[in-house]
Amino acid sequence: MKEIIKTLSKEIPDSRIALNFSTPLELLIATILSAQCTDVKVNQVTGDLFKKYRSAKDYASVDLKELEEEIRPTGFYRNKAKSIQKCCQELVSRFGGDVPKNLDELVTLPGVGRKTANVILGNAYGIPGIAVDTHVRRVSRRIGLTENDDPVKIEFDLMEIVPEEEWTHFSNLLIWHGRRTCMAKKPLCEQCSIHKGCEYRSES
Repeated sequence: MKEIIKTLSKEIPDSRIALNFSTPLELLIATILSAQCTDVKVNQVTGDLFKKYRSAKDYASVDLKELEEEIRPTGFYRNKAKSIQKCCQELVSRFGGDVPKNLDELVTLPGVGRKTANVILGNAYGIPGIAVDTHVRRVSRRIGLTENDDPVKIEFDLMEIVPEEEWTHFSNLLIWHGRRTCMAKKPLCEQCSIHKGCEYRSES
């Protein structure tokens, strides 16, 4: 595990999260919008969105149709707009408009699962968390770090073998490795720096 982290860190020194944000609330909104959407597109949308909406109260009180149109390019905009507004309404009513720093509280919010909660904790608050998105799930299974398919089970499997202080960094490394090298349909196995022991390569 130390070798994997060391190797990928050299290969991907820019492994920070790709979503643009300056506050925990902005990262929360961006992460909700990123479902089934590229980070590039999300960043294009949030560039204007974050200038207009500065607080959870702003999202909680905006006309839902107006919000839908503003986030339409990210896809599934009706469901995302509802999740954002309901989430922010609860932030206002239960947490004084602040994004909680606790996973158990975060996952009670509409539109927030363990992946989103860990993204926020790790990248906005510096609290270690393993965020299992589609890339982390795929890469961790391929290189034999887990045999599970369920994201929550994968998260706990990785928590056991990855040093806690590396949880967020490791998640971001696997995400970038999954985007640049270990793609879903045509992984670039010959260019992979951590192919040793990779179950996918040995089977292909």
